[in-house]
Amino acid sequence: SSPPSFLDYVGELFYTQSINFLVPAWVFALVFSLFRSVQLPLSFKYRETALLIDPKNSCSSSRQWVALVVGHELAHQWFGNLVTMEWWTHLWLNEGFASWIEYLCVDHCFPEYDIWTQFVSADYTRAQELDALDNSHPIEVSVGHPSEVDEIFDAISYSKGASVIRMLHDYIGDEDFRKGMNLYLTKFLQKNAATEDLWESLEKASGKPIAAVMNTWTKQMGFPLIYVEAEQVKDDKVLKLVQKKFCASGPYAGEDFPMWMVPISICTSDDPTSAKMQVLMDKPELTLVLKDVKPDQWVKLNLGTVGFYRTQYSPDMLESLIPAIKDLSLPPVDRLGLQNDLFSLARAGIISTVEVLKVMEAFVNEPNYTVWSDLSCNLEILSTLLSHTDFYEEIQVFVKDVFSPIGERLGWDPKPGEGHLDALLRGLVLGKLGKAGHKATLEEARRRFKDHVEGKNILSADLRSPVYVTILKHGDSATLDTMLKLHKQADMQEEKNRIERVLGAIAQPELIQKVLTFALSEEVRPQDTVSVIGGVAGGSKQGRKAAWKFVRDNWEELYNRYQGGFLISRLIKLTVDGFANDKMAAEVKSHGFGDRASELWDCCVVPQLCCFELFD
Repeated sequence: SSPPSFLDYVGELFYTQSINFLVPAWVFALVFSLFRSVQLPLSFKYRETALLIDPKNSCSSSRQWVALVVGHELAHQWFGNLVTMEWWTHLWLNEGFASWIEYLCVDHCFPEYDIWTQFVSADYTRAQELDALDNSHPIEVSVGHPSEVDEIFDAISYSKGASVIRMLHDYIGDEDFRKGMNLYLTKFLQKNAATEDLWESLEKASGKPIAAVMNTWTKQMGFPLIYVEAEQVKDDKVLKLVQKKFCASGPYAGEDFPMWMVPISICTSDDPTSAKMQVLMDKPELTLVLKDVKPDQWVKLNLGTVGFYRTQYSPDMLESLIPAIKDLSLPPVDRLGLQNDLFSLARAGIISTVEVLKVMEAFVNEPNYTVWSDLSCNLEILSTLLSHTDFYEEIQVFVKDVFSPIGERLGWDPKPGEGHLDALLRGLVLGKLGKAGHKATLEEARRRFKDHVEGKNILSADLRSPVYVTILKHGDSATLDTMLKLHKQADMQEEKNRIERVLGAIAQPELIQKVLTFALSEEVRPQDTVSVIGGVAGGSKQGRKAAWKFVRDNWEELYNRYQGGFLISRLIKLTVDGFANDKMAAEVKSHGFGDRASELWDCCVVPQLCCFELFD
């Protein structure tokens, strides 16, 4: 599990063990910088929280985060240093591959993390969310000057890049993919390469039309929604598939008809873990015949949630899949993908939110952390939207009803035989119940926090975030003062960051202002100010308004601090993310964003305004 085993693994993966790096040793360097990490030839620089782990005081999510970041930066020895992109247009060859390989490395060294299911929730769905907006951009963006490159260091280059590589790997097959990658890395060793060079090598190894397929994914923005309906014909099921561009703003109504070459995999209840059929959908409509599939058998597209598309099932097909969610016969990654597709279709106004909530109730027996995490994120979005209506309390009741059974099963303390994912799940569920005001959870959180502060029984690292957020959400001035004291006393940066991220949960307006003032104080490292303000914006309806006003009032200081880099983009996104009406959209539009106004507007503000229109 140490960094050298990551290096050995990637070398074996692409048969590049024989390639000698220019320098026989590499070194880790620790920096207190604005960046989580950065790789230079045969050296690595990290923010301490992206590298250092304390065996006693680091939580499970931090351990996982460090493993992923280290894997990502080591991958750049192959994709970035060994072979360098020809020009910034091909940035994704560096970042997309590093973002994919980081998961390969972690899966190899820590199989108990079930990291590929987490990839779907963390990267795949994140990329789809951004790529469904009207102002998204292709993976390959023509860059005229290096000064323009900040605009494409985003979830499209990283997460969509990694997602289409994952899809391509599945389409080609592992052995041919590895052979093709070896051809590419060997041919362009210590040289520059373009996307087309990669396709040529993979085509030679696999004999498949890689360039034709992948150009539809890297040279045009967006991705398809595939509508599927089934008809029983004797002992066979006849499927009709139709692809159209998926848009977050609703059914696609453009004059052009973009099309993708989509690798389709189909499984049935006969064997949910293997493909009954695999086909390349290279036209707008496709009819398929699944032999020997009985009327009572369900059919599901996108086995493993590998294909970069969303699926809309006919009502009958969707209904048939619900028992497979309840009895867990559908694998976790497929349960996650099905739920996430439904939620996105509801956000786009294509199906009713009521349909989604009905399906969510089928997850009552769900044991998987990542499925719960994705459900939690989607319910949080729904809660944010409903905070603008009279139904906010009702959704909190729904959250408590959904999360109470799993909370009772897990309890507060680890049981013998539990592992990494159980710790993550316990923290997630207790935090969700605590924020929603679940009485028993709130009482226990207060008791444990009191013992922690008094030194009687120190909270485990995995319980600190859920306890902190719960007592703050329902706390007062004394609670906030205690948290700020804990922050000052903490000698681990991980603990300081953990506290900073939850301070925004406090509800009273005057205390919200105190947290915002704290964000710009010397107590908070400049790179962490954004997390504090973002936590306030995401903590409550009042916090959202206060955070936006604070950013407006302190814009010059914040802009000068971050010089228009990625942190200012993140700050804008976090601050305006939860607004949902025309008045706020107009207010955001009227704000001046400094001497990079046009660039910031395009890459940060316009996507959020698209969300305003979507939620209004």
